[in-house]
Amino acid sequence: MDPQHALDPQLQSPSPPREDMIACVMALEAALLPCLPARELQAIDRSPHPSHQIDVERHARDFMEAAKKLQIYFVGLERDDQPTKAEILRKEIAVMEEELKIKSELIKKQERLIQGWRKELKDQLDKHNTELERV
Repeated sequence: MDPQHALDPQLQSPSPPREDMIACVMALEAALLPCLPARELQAIDRSPHPSHQIDVERHARDFMEAAKKLQIYFVGLERDDQPTKAEILRKEIAVMEEELKIKSELIKKQERLIQGWRKELKDQLDKHNTELERV
């Protein structure tokens, strides 16, 4: 697999985050292994040839490109973990709707209690009025 395409999110098929992470690390390893090997660093110190400098620059560029792709990948993973504004609002609305439902049921229950008390009070008043009329 080409390391340059391994980190490209458009070319990846959806897979579990752990597999994505492993693939990303393997691609980074493949891209970084040839970067700045000790032999070439020693050769630069000993040789004034410009070809050695070009190789080091190419490896450094490959390294920076791989690091940038890895950074973009991890930022993308971080964004995937965070819910979108719309999802947050949906959850808040669902919580509010549930609270409204619970409070509406409580209000209905209390209204039934009040109606029952009114009926009891009316019955008692009628009973007292009837007794007063007898007296």
